[in-house]
Amino acid sequence: MNRIDPFLEHAASQSTFDAGSTAIGVSLPHESAALHVSGEATYTDDVAELTGTLHAALGLSRHAHARIVSMDLDAVRRAPGVIAVLSAADIPGENNCGPVLHDDPILAVDEVLYLGQPVFAVIAENHELARRAASLAKSDDVVRYEPLEAVLTPAEAKARKQFVLPPLHLKRGDPDARMAAAPHRISGSFEVGGQEQFYLEGQIAYAVPKEMDGMLVYSSTQHPSEMQQVVAHMLDWPAHNVVCECRRMGGGFGGKESQSALFACIAALAAQRLRRPVKLRADRDDDFMITGKRHDAIYEYEAGFDDQGRILGARVEIALRAGYSADLSGAVATRAVCHFDNAYYLSDVDIVALCCKTNTQSNTAFRGFGGPQGALVMEVMLDSIARQLNRDPLDVRVVNYYGVGERDTTPYGQRVEDNVIAPLTDELLDTSHYRARRAALAAFNATSPVLKRGLAFSPVKFGISFNVPFLNQAGALVHVYKDGSVLVNHGGTEMGQGLNTKVAQVVANELGLPLSRVRVSATDTSKIANTSATAASTGSDLNGKAAEAAARTIRERLAELAARQLGGNAADVQFADGEVSVNGGAMPFTQLVGAAYLARVQLWSDGFYTTPRVHWDAKTLTGHPFYYFAYGAAVSEVVIDTLTGEWKLVRADVLHDAGQSINPAIDIGQVEGGFIQGMGWLTTEELWWNRDGRLMTHAPSTYKIPAVSDTPDAFNVQLYQNRNAEPTVFRSKAVGEPPLLLPFSVFLAIRDALAAAVPGAPVAPALRAPATPEAILDALDALQATVASSSTGTSTAAPTTTTATATAPTTATTGSPAATNA
Repeated sequence: MNRIDPFLEHAASQSTFDAGSTAIGVSLPHESAALHVSGEATYTDDVAELTGTLHAALGLSRHAHARIVSMDLDAVRRAPGVIAVLSAADIPGENNCGPVLHDDPILAVDEVLYLGQPVFAVIAENHELARRAASLAKSDDVVRYEPLEAVLTPAEAKARKQFVLPPLHLKRGDPDARMAAAPHRISGSFEVGGQEQFYLEGQIAYAVPKEMDGMLVYSSTQHPSEMQQVVAHMLDWPAHNVVCECRRMGGGFGGKESQSALFACIAALAAQRLRRPVKLRADRDDDFMITGKRHDAIYEYEAGFDDQGRILGARVEIALRAGYSADLSGAVATRAVCHFDNAYYLSDVDIVALCCKTNTQSNTAFRGFGGPQGALVMEVMLDSIARQLNRDPLDVRVVNYYGVGERDTTPYGQRVEDNVIAPLTDELLDTSHYRARRAALAAFNATSPVLKRGLAFSPVKFGISFNVPFLNQAGALVHVYKDGSVLVNHGGTEMGQGLNTKVAQVVANELGLPLSRVRVSATDTSKIANTSATAASTGSDLNGKAAEAAARTIRERLAELAARQLGGNAADVQFADGEVSVNGGAMPFTQLVGAAYLARVQLWSDGFYTTPRVHWDAKTLTGHPFYYFAYGAAVSEVVIDTLTGEWKLVRADVLHDAGQSINPAIDIGQVEGGFIQGMGWLTTEELWWNRDGRLMTHAPSTYKIPAVSDTPDAFNVQLYQNRNAEPTVFRSKAVGEPPLLLPFSVFLAIRDALAAAVPGAPVAPALRAPATPEAILDALDALQATVASSSTGTSTAAPTTTTATATAPTTATTGSPAATNA
């Protein structure tokens, strides 16, 4: 595995620094690393509990879909230690925590829409007593239901034309005509499961009532401003009565972007009613049962292509399981549409995305936010095309790449102007020895009857920005104290990804200070207002630039004073290594700050940043939704046991474009973590609901995330040397979400090993994701059946793609590629 220490010198030698800078472009430790490993880091559950603190727990629905006939909570109120029991009737304001549509009740009213939906809240003297009382919800004596018909799968919802939002439809060119005239065609279906965020710190909120109808809410959330707003609406208060604070999270991955709201609301409601502090910490099982996951999807696809495998026309329908409410499904579906192309030019294409309404948890944001679901089916299509043509899938991928200066416009109309996928691919193929290993695997498989090896390459092109333009804004405050130390506050949230470290590095670099002189404080809505969620990989881009702007304002003020005291021009003043110099003279930064205070120079400033060039027409599904693209590629090698379906990732070679990295060690950590997390989604992490709609994989005992032993012994991760073409902070690129698509190569390598196991099969392996041992054995059986039926003359034609005809979709049609480029 790639270690950090050997990378330090290499990273420093490959980076371009501002003169004298020691704080940016180098692999400095995470600002809370020592606190993490020592157990001293303060998470929401570690905030010291005030005297009189109460604890809350939730009574959950026992049915996937039912009418509430009656609710008698007296038995719950009489349970030991119970102080109060709250229902929807106790909410003074709006009973809604949906981030977009008002379709997501905090507590159920009249009807429950999924098994596990909160119906009432218990407030007790301690956590255990609250949980015991809440468990009485399982009794018919407490809540009586009239079961109603439940729709549990996206396939069933699609057949019933049951959606939470109108379908999305993007069309370019004339794909039907191009496919009809193509020398070759392929059609089929595919499915990929969802994924539990499995943050190490579960959902938690601690609400403390303040004077004059105030409320302080400590929330483990990626979106403090949204928590502030939803709590205010729920209490029917103005927003300034509510402050939300988050020092850090023990992981988020999108699961704490919108779905932390329910927990913040319940804690705040109880605190407001009882005038006592209230903590709501969901146990892992309840967390699993209540919260939404990554959207699983079923696909129908069709493509026409030439002898080289170049796609001439394509059509895909992506049916996503939204769950019972809209949540963020509209944005997720839009992302899926915009990422279907991945790294490939599509001249004529028809893309439909459906948000299917089911009686299951309301699915939500997850690292990648629909992008992985959109791009995955493209990679499966290309893999199948290559196998139909008996070509190396790598060659088929490369021939379909976006060009530079031609074949460079996406289906939604944005030009790919910063394309480095071809040289990045060449570098990775060289360092991973792909061609030689391909030949070696063929020789191994020819002599190994049980164990089969597979090798696959996959690229990624990932757009960076929020699809909704107004979300691309951020603010920051920078304070320089009289002793020369610096405090920074910004609107992003730290969830272990190193955002605070990078922001501190940016400020330290701007002021020419060592990182030890800069501290980042907790995210707080009373300091930075109206912030966007820390999501869509925009944390460093937005908050880093806002903090840079604030620090630069202070620097310019100090430069004017330094020029007056040392002589020379303010524009020539240098800040480096804790000193300020100009015109041959120099003074310590602390001395200049002291002089500035005496001279009444303002030593604090706010900063604000908005991402340029981003625009989007939601009706036509066209525009410039991304500021830039991040690129990457991976080569993965696996071995499978054809008798048991077990498999192992033997080696992974990854090359990822993080631009000019602010902190290479943190970025490499993000690439490694994203790769393993994405691999888990596609191979081991299986969500399963029974016929009653109960999520059966609701704990670590039944839900398998990758372990240390699943990490390959040979895990070669490098950053591609590439300055961002856009003027981002330090010309860096986002690195949170894009790496999660790199382990497509693991899934495709398993398909490759399956194909080697049945070399005479006339079709590509029908492997579903996650590729569990059961799925691998099912695919192996299906391949062997096609060989048997082929030998007896039975037809093995691939299924024909079907197109959704649900409600009239929102259709966007762009012109021909030539017209788009014009």
